[in-house]
Amino acid sequence: MRAYRFDDPNSLDALRARDEPIPEPQRGEVLVKVRAVSLNYRDIALILGRYVWEAKPGLIPCSDAAGEIAAVGDGVTDFKPGDRVISIFHPRWFGGRPPAGAAMQTYGNGVDGWLAEYKTVSQEAVVRLPDGITWEEGATLPCAATTAWTALSGSVPIRAGNTVLTLGTGGVSIFAVQLARAMGARVIATTSSAAKAEYLRALGAEAVVNYAETAEWGSHIRKTVTGGTGVDCIVEVGGPATLSQSLRAVRPFGEIVLIGFLTAENPGIDYFALKGSNATLRSIAVGDRAALEDLVRAWQGSGLKPVIDRTFAFDEARAAFALLQAARHIGKVVIAVGG
Repeated sequence: MRAYRFDDPNSLDALRARDEPIPEPQRGEVLVKVRAVSLNYRDIALILGRYVWEAKPGLIPCSDAAGEIAAVGDGVTDFKPGDRVISIFHPRWFGGRPPAGAAMQTYGNGVDGWLAEYKTVSQEAVVRLPDGITWEEGATLPCAATTAWTALSGSVPIRAGNTVLTLGTGGVSIFAVQLARAMGARVIATTSSAAKAEYLRALGAEAVVNYAETAEWGSHIRKTVTGGTGVDCIVEVGGPATLSQSLRAVRPFGEIVLIGFLTAENPGIDYFALKGSNATLRSIAVGDRAALEDLVRAWQGSGLKPVIDRTFAFDEARAAFALLQAARHIGKVVIAVGG
């Protein structure tokens, strides 16, 4: 089989395909013929040294995949050859409190990921993919969509009439717009592009603020867009450089869900702004197996379709990473692995 690995752990240009033996499923494992893989920002952050955890060198990248069961090992009862499945982001976190060390055992930083033609995993590390969802669509759900779902359905689930703020047009943010609208929430979004603003409105964002033109976008959203109320929930993917604005936009006793770290600047946290916001800050790490199963059911029932900017062929994997790094995409970047 063909599999991609990073020959140089510090360069995206070092992604190389190589021939490797097809693994055999052991007891309790399934062999998945990979059909599609989607990329997340963490896939480049790991290589460029921007991730919150260190990565082992030489690993197969990518956490998100869809495929079909090609073979099963002894003792497998949940799946049979031909079943359609998608990966779960945390291969050992099935529900409740995550096991110790779970963050260091995720795909691409602790163990081999999914950018290969075949992969063996525990039968608990995949969930069923409904027939109405394509391989490419299914591959977008394990990380970005599940993260958005966890952000919106956590300790204080979003209800109809609530206001949700999303930042930018990356995978998590686009899924958050779609899911929040499906839940009946009012969505406000930010972007720096007029073209992307129109796209966000077409997806259902009621108001879009250009953060390149409005530096104090947090205060603007609270005072002008929401009439002084503030937003109920912020899906905070920007990180240290945007948190101060999010604190200005959130309503008292609202929630800021800490997800990403797309910005490199780190001006620090203003304690008095944090205390004065009366908001809850909740840091999440995608979600467990149960969250992915809930998301898949909700996604199928809603009839929504993921936003896929472009699908690359398996031989074009490096070009897919380059597009992600350039940040010119809207939604998800997908690699089709097999027919």
